[in-house]
Amino acid sequence: MTLSEVARVTGLSPAVARRCLLTLVELGYVGKDNNEFLLRPAVLELSTPFIESFNIENVIRPPLQQLRNATEDSSSFAVLSQSDVLYITHVSTYRVIRLQATTGTRFPALVTSMGRAILSQLPEGDIDSFLYRYPLSPFTEKTTTDSGQLKRKILEARERGYAIVSDELDYGITSIACPIVLPGYGVVGAVNCSSSTASVEPENFAASRLPHLEATRRQLTEDLSGAHELLRTISAGN
Repeated sequence: MTLSEVARVTGLSPAVARRCLLTLVELGYVGKDNNEFLLRPAVLELSTPFIESFNIENVIRPPLQQLRNATEDSSSFAVLSQSDVLYITHVSTYRVIRLQATTGTRFPALVTSMGRAILSQLPEGDIDSFLYRYPLSPFTEKTTTDSGQLKRKILEARERGYAIVSDELDYGITSIACPIVLPGYGVVGAVNCSSSTASVEPENFAASRLPHLEATRRQLTEDLSGAHELLRTISAGN
């Protein structure tokens, strides 16, 4: 991105954006090629202390791997981060799907099963506020963008205990998610499994995945209950 593009996207003045970029260049996180700034591999160092400090690979990944093995779907754990869901851990499917995710991936919460599952556990006034602050633009012809319809789908997810989204984030992806709620912390995230729309029967998707997803949710709830420092950081600000 050029300096002017960075300034526009971040909402900073060009002078402030330039000082920030030059600092990042000096630290080795950003490189400069002619008039464009680009990320350098050193940015990968930023996530390593978080992953290692809270033992995420041993706390969250094993139940997700079991879910992947049981369903042959990809599985993920994500938290709410402003308007998005932020992937903390992701276990890929054996099959190739259109849209790939990994640790650190962000997607708009309103167009994902995990986002709607998390939002379903918030007070209704907070849901209304979220819908007002973060209006949604369509990603596909099937994306629900009307705030009234989105709220109904979120409240339906609250009633059922899970959320399903099909072909709304990208064509060919169907996903089901359950919220993870812990006493004293509230909703701390969500777990999902995602499959290729072409390989599932929509009317049977929930019935076939939900028992495995619920088992994973219970396991993660138990494991996270003992990971107090991790809970503190993923629930801070939510």
